[in-house]
Amino acid sequence: MNPVNFYTRTQCGLCEDAKITLKLLQEEMGFRINEIDIDGSDDLTERFGLMIPVVEVAGDIIQYGQIDYFTLSKRLHEKT
Repeated sequence: MNPVNFYTRTQCGLCEDAKITLKLLQEEMGFRINEIDIDGSDDLTERFGLMIPVVEVAGDIIQYGQIDYFTLSKRLHEKT
């Protein structure tokens, strides 16, 4: 499976919850997580600032904002 890009930022409660969900799915499915702090890039902040957290695989946004286990699991399985 392609690595999962996880766009996040510090001081983000939704991001922390999403990270826990991603880690659970990582244990199950064995993908790699690339955690990317959008605050390090003006382009990423402009692109994802209002959407974070964002989960992306192979250039496709799988889920953003309120990340839930079941929806994310289904969409990640569709990508494998």
